[in-house]
Amino acid sequence: MCRPVQHVKHQRRTTVSTTVSTTPFPAPVPTDEQASPHARRFGLPIATCLVMGNIIGGGIFLLPAAVAPFGTISLVAFAVLTVGAIALALVFGRLAERNPQTGGPYVYARAAFGDFAGFLAAWSYWITTWVSNAALAVAAVGYLTVLFPAMGEHKWSMCLGALAVQWLPALANLAGTRYVGAVQLVSTVLKFAPLLLVAVGGLFFFDPANLGPFQATDQSAVGAISAAAAILLFSYLGVESAAVSAGEVRDPARNVGRATILGTTGAATVYLLGTLSVFGLVAHATLVTSEAPFSDAVDAMFGGTWGGTLVACAAVISMVGALNGWTLLSAQTPYAAAKDGLFPKVFETKRRGVPIVGVLVTVVLDSALTVYNYTAGTEGVFEILVLVTTFTATVPYLLSSAAQIYFLVSGQSARVHRGRLVRDTVLACAAFAFSMWLVAGSGYAAVYQGVLFLFVGVVVHAVMSARRQRATAA
Repeated sequence: MCRPVQHVKHQRRTTVSTTVSTTPFPAPVPTDEQASPHARRFGLPIATCLVMGNIIGGGIFLLPAAVAPFGTISLVAFAVLTVGAIALALVFGRLAERNPQTGGPYVYARAAFGDFAGFLAAWSYWITTWVSNAALAVAAVGYLTVLFPAMGEHKWSMCLGALAVQWLPALANLAGTRYVGAVQLVSTVLKFAPLLLVAVGGLFFFDPANLGPFQATDQSAVGAISAAAAILLFSYLGVESAAVSAGEVRDPARNVGRATILGTTGAATVYLLGTLSVFGLVAHATLVTSEAPFSDAVDAMFGGTWGGTLVACAAVISMVGALNGWTLLSAQTPYAAAKDGLFPKVFETKRRGVPIVGVLVTVVLDSALTVYNYTAGTEGVFEILVLVTTFTATVPYLLSSAAQIYFLVSGQSARVHRGRLVRDTVLACAAFAFSMWLVAGSGYAAVYQGVLFLFVGVVVHAVMSARRQRATAA
């Protein structure tokens, strides 16, 4: 999930030998709720759209301008990050084969390291989702003001616009998984049309003279790649989307992994081709100062000034689609943790295939944060909270990668040939290294503040554990 921008004018145990074995987790059995006409288990296409839609939020529309100051070497950084993201996606696919249950990283961390690690994964992921949802909604207002300039004249109208962008996807979630899937499919198709127009169609108008220097800074090649990567690092947040919703996916042991790989590679293709096309359509000197690079690219392809309107529409659709998917994910992890007694039991309430309490609590929290953003006189608080999520989002990735390493080394993995065991181990280590890179890229302030958020969760875990132990003793 590209980190959003706040303003826009036009983010069983055996001995390992040649094989290892375990009894696989059974696939979830459909419940009465899932039999509701408003609940529908996701097939491979919808699960893939969920991954792609959640990875690609609104930040893609500004990414080319953000990395242009480094030169085309930033494409190398993108390629390196894509390899890491695909490794992480493959790890999630393998973990979902082993544990095809709703909760994703929470389930994997708890299975490998116990309740406390599982709680930290669930807690940090939940914080990430509802704070990021507020950030996406605020960023969407920047694009809405391009379509409706009057909205940007007053803070209250901007606040109402942001709240509407949050609550419409929430209502789709409350209506049932059938509608969540429909919205995700439609929004993915609509937002990818203009993106593919630039990503693919732009190659026919490509002018190498617009590329500018390969390396536009005085840094070394490694330094330039690292600096560009720091901006691009969070472009792939959301690769875990299908794994988190595994319980709502048909044949999750098979389809979660496929959807994760297809969704991640699809998003990567759009990212790389889109950025390359914009580089070749807009002169480098113009691109480094552009506030709407995709608009400039469309204008360069067809002339006129209607590119800003087209891109604004695509951006709003993209963010609504991302909010639709992230709202579901924000409820799935607390739901899985509540079933195990690690979150309050009320989060276990499910209707029409959706954990409705989790959806409502999340949308209320991110709505409150949105209102605070527009009414508080203090500057920078909202940006700090968004920065915190850049760290909290990586905690579940680290724990999931470590869990896969644990399962492989301890022998708690499916029966495999030695060659596949080695391959899976290399992928897990690459995913762990990629996750550590994400942590490093979030910066000292984000790590410091993010750890404070995690420590607050320790108190919550202590209370929940004590209540569960008391209930068991009784």
